[in-house]
Amino acid sequence: MILVDLKLSVVLVLLVGFTSHRVEGVCSVEHCTDRSRCLLSKDQRSCKCATGFYADRCDKDAHIKVMCGRDYIAIQAIEDFFKYHKVPLESLHLPNKSCRAQREVINGVPYYTSRISKTKYLACGGKPPERNFTHISYSLSLLSDPQVTGNIIRNPVIKMDFACVYPYVRRVSLPFPVVPFSTEAVMRVDDLDATIQMMLFTDRSYSKAYTSAPTIELRDKVYVEVTVTEPADFFLLRINECWATQSPQPNTSEGLVHTLLLNGCVKDSTVSFLNVSAGQSGRNGESSTIRYSFDMFRFTAEPPELYLHCTVQLCEPDDHKSCTPNCNSISKREAVRAAPTLGLLSYGPIRVEMPDRPQSSILTSVVLPVAGVWTVGFFLIILITVAKAGSRRLAQTEEH
Repeated sequence: MILVDLKLSVVLVLLVGFTSHRVEGVCSVEHCTDRSRCLLSKDQRSCKCATGFYADRCDKDAHIKVMCGRDYIAIQAIEDFFKYHKVPLESLHLPNKSCRAQREVINGVPYYTSRISKTKYLACGGKPPERNFTHISYSLSLLSDPQVTGNIIRNPVIKMDFACVYPYVRRVSLPFPVVPFSTEAVMRVDDLDATIQMMLFTDRSYSKAYTSAPTIELRDKVYVEVTVTEPADFFLLRINECWATQSPQPNTSEGLVHTLLLNGCVKDSTVSFLNVSAGQSGRNGESSTIRYSFDMFRFTAEPPELYLHCTVQLCEPDDHKSCTPNCNSISKREAVRAAPTLGLLSYGPIRVEMPDRPQSSILTSVVLPVAGVWTVGFFLIILITVAKAGSRRLAQTEEH
């Protein structure tokens, strides 16, 4: 059985095995007809029950279940299975005998269950976790004490080996620090690391990133890249939300806020996702690198700069369906997924290039009118002076 926690998007793999200790029913060869339940020996003179089945005809199912939760690991089987093998509850334990099994009734059926939290995994005798590039495995054994009668043991000893295999990372819930000109942080989840980076680039080729605080003109394209740098090209990356603020703090109530992406979908009409390989139109959640652009803007209030914030999550490579947002209509499932705050990346400041006001406008509006008044006045004075001089000459001529 695989226990999948959809809310946490945790993909789990389980392994269930039995050791060579004989816990099979004493089956009759003539009745061993169902190969899925009863296994014949090579010489076909004896048979044993397949894993999970018991009784003389191997016709009873032990309903063995391994449950791999986010914070716990458990195994259970029906009580009748253990009673058939004359194994009492008090004899069942993990490698550390202090970690005992419990009896519980589920839907009227009694089960023996061993459940431990991950924090007690090693203390209860769990094997050292095995790690590879993509997964981590936890392995345990449920054992029964031998039932001694005098100086002999007649009933079998049961040992169930089971394991839970978890992927490295499914979701991120760690805030990133604000680092100007790029944002990069190492996230530790379940003892494993993943690094995500956000940068701004100078043009559509995404070949040259800004190495200092960008200054961009209004309506020019802003080219954003968010990528998983380690491990590279493994996880799918999804951007849930992106928004701009006037403050470095992403959730501040001070200043103005503008939303670019919401629930993984375009909120600002100028936003476009770009295909990483072809440079053409792309989609959110398709690879470990996401590129998108938007038209530069400024807030109506000063100062003329802004900070960009994005929440992100990581998905398993085969989890395209849940990692790619449905932007035709926000379904109930999408709304639930988008509610928690995920990994946060912040970038800034991004400055808006403001054109200098031309000096000519000042001269036109202030200097030139004033100069014009003085010029007109000067010419009027000259005209008056000339007129007066002409009048005096005319008067002197008439007198003579």
